[in-house]
Amino acid sequence: MARPAVLVATPFLLERRALWADGYDLVEPRDLDASGIASTIEALVCSGDALDSGLVNALPNLELVACFSTGYAGIDLAHLRSRGIALTSAAGVNAHDVADHAIALLLAAWHGVVPADRSVRAGRWRDGLPPRPSLRGKRAGIVGLGRIGLEIARRVEALGLSVRWWGPRAKPGVRYERAPSLVDLARGSDVLLVASRAIPANARQIDREVLAALGPKGWLVNVSRGLLVDEQALVEALTTRGIAGAGLDVFADEPPDARVFGRFDNVVLSPHIAGYTAEAGAAMFGQLRENLRRHFAGEPLLTPVEDAPA
Repeated sequence: MARPAVLVATPFLLERRALWADGYDLVEPRDLDASGIASTIEALVCSGDALDSGLVNALPNLELVACFSTGYAGIDLAHLRSRGIALTSAAGVNAHDVADHAIALLLAAWHGVVPADRSVRAGRWRDGLPPRPSLRGKRAGIVGLGRIGLEIARRVEALGLSVRWWGPRAKPGVRYERAPSLVDLARGSDVLLVASRAIPANARQIDREVLAALGPKGWLVNVSRGLLVDEQALVEALTTRGIAGAGLDVFADEPPDARVFGRFDNVVLSPHIAGYTAEAGAAMFGQLRENLRRHFAGEPLLTPVEDAPA
C-alpha cells in the first residue's frame, strides 16, 4: 500500500522530518512540476508565518493544512474555507510558557531590571535610578482571554493585580470582568497585555486611540503577534512618553530593524521566544504528527482551527 504524500511548505519542517514525518512520503514545492504529483497531495504542513495561496490552488485534492505553530497569521483562512480545507495548529501546547514570558517582560519593564543591570555593571550602583511604584494593587488589562490570556490572568492576579479583559465575545463562566470596549480596558489599566489571536480582524487593534487611553503611566506588553499593534503609533507614543513603556516579544517584521525600538530606554525586547522552550517544541511536533495521523485515519482532528475569534 502506498504511503500518503505530504507537501512540506517550510524548510524548517523538512530539516526536522524525523520528529514528525514517519510513515509519509514528503514532497517539496519544487517537486510539484513532476507529472501527477500535485494530485496526490491531501495534506500540507507549514509554519504558519506564510503560505502562498497559489501553492494551495495547485493542489486539487488538498484536504488539510497542518500548521506547526500556534499562530497562523500568514495563512489565508478564508481561502482555505472556500476550498473546504481544514486547518490545524499547535494551539495550547505552550500557553503556560508564553504567559510566563509575558510576566517576565512585565516585571523587567515595570521594575527597570535592564537599566538597573546596566547601572551595576557600569559601577554606578543606584545612581540615577529613581524608586519605582509597587506593582501590587495595580490594574491589569488582558486583550484576548483564550488559553494564553487565561494563564496570564492567573499569574498577574497572583502578583496582586486586579484583572479585567476584553474580547469580541463574552465567555460564560469566566470570573474576570469583561470591559465594554478595548479602549475602556486600556483606560482602566496600568498594564495592557496583548494575547489576542493574530487574525486579520484583529490587525492593528492596539492603535493610537488605545495607546492614548492607556496613557503616560501605562505599560504595554505584547506576546501574541506584531500585527496586532500599530507600530508607528507605538513608536510615537514611546517617543513622546504617551505611554510609560513596553515589553515586546513580537514585531510586525521579524527580525525588526534594531534601530526602531532599540533606541528606547523604556522598552524591554526579546526575539519572539515567549513560547520557545524545549518542552513546547517537542509538544508542537507531537501535535503536528497527531493531526496528520488523525486525518489519514479518518478520525476527528486534534486541534482544528475554528472560525470564531478569541
